[in-house]
Order: sequence, then C-alpha cells, then structure tokens
Amino acid sequence: MKRIGILTAGGDTPALNATIHGAVARANQLSIEAYGFIKGYNSLYNERIPHVHLNPLFQEIPELDPTKGGTILGSSRDYVDPDDDEALSKITQKLHRLKVDGLVCIGGDGTLNGLQPLADRIPVVLAPKTIDNDLGLNYRSEPDEYIRCERHDRSGFDYRMKPSRIEFHLDHMINYVTPGFVTAVFVSSQGVQRIRTTAESHRRIAIIEVMGRHSGYIALGSSYGQPDITLVPEHPLDLELLVDRVKEMYDLQKNVVIVCGEGIVDEAGRDLGDEESSTDPSGNKVLKGASEALRQLLIKKMGDDYFASYRRGNSANEAIFTRKVGHTQRGGRPIFFDRFYGAHLGGKAVDLLVEGRNNAVATIQWSAAKGFWVDSFHSNGFRDRWGHIHARKMHPSFYDSNNLKLSTMGREYLQPIFTHAIGHDDLEHQRNTTFAASSLLMPYHSVNTDLNKRINYL
Repeated sequence: MKRIGILTAGGDTPALNATIHGAVARANQLSIEAYGFIKGYNSLYNERIPHVHLNPLFQEIPELDPTKGGTILGSSRDYVDPDDDEALSKITQKLHRLKVDGLVCIGGDGTLNGLQPLADRIPVVLAPKTIDNDLGLNYRSEPDEYIRCERHDRSGFDYRMKPSRIEFHLDHMINYVTPGFVTAVFVSSQGVQRIRTTAESHRRIAIIEVMGRHSGYIALGSSYGQPDITLVPEHPLDLELLVDRVKEMYDLQKNVVIVCGEGIVDEAGRDLGDEESSTDPSGNKVLKGASEALRQLLIKKMGDDYFASYRRGNSANEAIFTRKVGHTQRGGRPIFFDRFYGAHLGGKAVDLLVEGRNNAVATIQWSAAKGFWVDSFHSNGFRDRWGHIHARKMHPSFYDSNNLKLSTMGREYLQPIFTHAIGHDDLEHQRNTTFAASSLLMPYHSVNTDLNKRINYL
C-alpha cells in the first residue's frame, strides 16, 4: 500500500485532528502517502475530488495540529446511497485515478454505515469518533437482540431491542469509549457547576440539556458536575417521580439542578423535544427542545402556588429555567485522553489497511486487568440480522432509575476513563492562553486560510 486517503465525516468533535495526526504519523513510519479529502463523503461525489497532501516527503504538514479541535479537512453529513451503483462506480474510478489504495474514514455510526458500500469496491476502515459515545456494543451479541416491527401504515420498519439475558461485564464491551466523548463531558460538567451557583443564588430550578442524541452517556458523565437529578434517553420519564424528587430537593436546599439528555422520551417512548419529523442526510431525527418541553411539564405540574408559598418567585415560569450546553461540547482543545487515544486509533486504522483488514473498525478496549488498549473489530459484527448498524445505547445497569442518577455500575464505568483524563499540559495551556495579551492585538487566523492554499484537484 503506497497511498491512502483520509476523510472526516458527520458531526465535528474535539479529537478529529488528533486522529488524523495519528494516521499520518503512522503512514510516515510506513512510507505511505496520505491524502486528506475535503468535507468528508461530499468530496468523493465532487467531480474534481478536492484533496490535500498531508505528508509531502513523509513530513506532516504544519497545519495539522492534534491539540486543535475540529478537523482541518472539514466535514459533512452527506449520505452514501448503497443502491446508487453509478455514483459508487464513479467514486471508485476517481480514487483509482488518484492511485489511492485504501481509505481511512473517521466518524461515528453514520459514517460506518456510509462506508459499507464503499468497502465492496476499495479497502476501507473506520477510526471512531463521536461525542455521543454511541459507536460500539455493550456485549458481542447485542446486535442479535434487535427485533423488527412493521409500522401500521406499512411505511417501513421500527427496530427495538428485546430484553437481554446476557450477564453484563464492563470488560466485555466492544469499543469502550470513543474520542470526543471525554472532552464533551469535561465541558458539560463545567457547565453544570457554573449553572449551579446561579440556581443557588436565585433559588431556581435549572434544567441543563446536553447532547448525546438517544444515548445517555454525556448526561451520565455530567454527573461529575454533581447535578441533583440526571435524566437519560434510555429510561422513559416518570413525571410523578421526577416532581416528587424535585420538591424534596427544593425543600431541602432551595435550588435544584437537573441534567437531561437531548433525546429523553416520555412514558410512551416519544421524544420529549421532537418538534419536527425532519431528518438530517444520514437519517437521524433533528431533536429540538427537550429541556424546554420538560420545563413546561414541571411548570404545569408544580404550579405557581408552590413557589409563591415559599416566597421564591411569583410563578413557576419565573422559578424554572433552562440552558443548553450546546455546541461548546463539540469544540475547543481536546483534553489529554481524547488526544492520546484519538491518535492511537488513527494509527491503528492505517495498520488495519496495511494488514488487509478491509471493513474493520479500530477500537478502544478496557479491562480491569489490562487497563486500556487499542484493538479492532469487523464492522459486520455491529450489524443486526437485517444489516443495520444501530447507535449504542447506554447499558441499563449504568443508571439508577429509582433515584434518577447514575448507579454504582455507572460510576465503575466512568472512573477508568476520567481519573487521569486531564493532562498537565491542558491546565498549563489554559493558564498561558486564556488571557494572553496577543489575543487583544491579533485577529483570529483560521487554519482554513492556509489549508486552502494546499488543496489539489483531480
């Protein structure tokens, strides 16, 4: 293998550049040229397939900085249609014209689904990234537990998991954690801590919405910020229990902080904040307003008289407020864990191509005996019996649904990841750069400006 292509697809994460860096560093060691494709799968559909030579003379270009968030290659959510043979044939021809022998895709479950039809035509592997931490399996046989039900209007099928009979162990998880997740939790936990002091000062109930789609890992990880209540998508909302818990905490401490995942559902399993049925190009629902929907439920259920009786506001509307951590979870400098393992996954992906491991996924594994290490898993193992790859849900044992917080098993899952997740250089960087005088003197210089000068076309 003499030349490989690298692309980043789907939503951005803080660890993308670190993963690209790891792939390029390994390619340099093996004397393999690395081309970076601009804007993910979108570039493959472009007739001129814009690309950047990432390691001329086997030296990494200076624009590639593993400590910078985002991706210098750009990203998109373009959908790869497995039934469009003509488009797929054109993509293959263009890659052959560029003399690309294999492709490293950096992405999540949508990217993994997208590369499946490409893997039948050219060697392709995946280096995982997602802040949602939903690319992986809780145990090897998990995909086999999905059942398919036809919709009443016969417009398609819905998939759900039947109750598992597998005894769960942390060291049986496939891809224990994904780069990007750790920095996202770092940001969301700090957000919870900062909102807490406002809630305390003004005797308020704060609802903080975090990302994660239909997986509750970021909400679970936000427990490091010490919220009073955590709500995750995997457990339908029990409104009566929630209200009782909120009143109990409010009576005690005159403030309550609730963390909710953006994909939380009501008792009927409907998305609480799903205001529209639109989808992104990869087929995911656009989730909106879970925290505001939850706020309205609490306002209606608790009523104005409750707060007036405490003399803590004139109404429930005044006493309960929402905040979204939002896209700050996706951006900024990746902390040590994400940089280190993102780079290792990038390097492992290159090794998989060299070893002829087509359609394989580089993974991060963990066991109590060995700690963390990098391994691989064939993507077919992520498929259910109908060929679909589903986003991983948080295992039920990680959450205490009676007390609305993480469980003992949830703590045991998080601790190996986060105990040494922050490096000394992360703190030093913050100290040296946050109020650097140069920031007041010089305008921001985007890496895109310099990278545009390197773009080549077929």
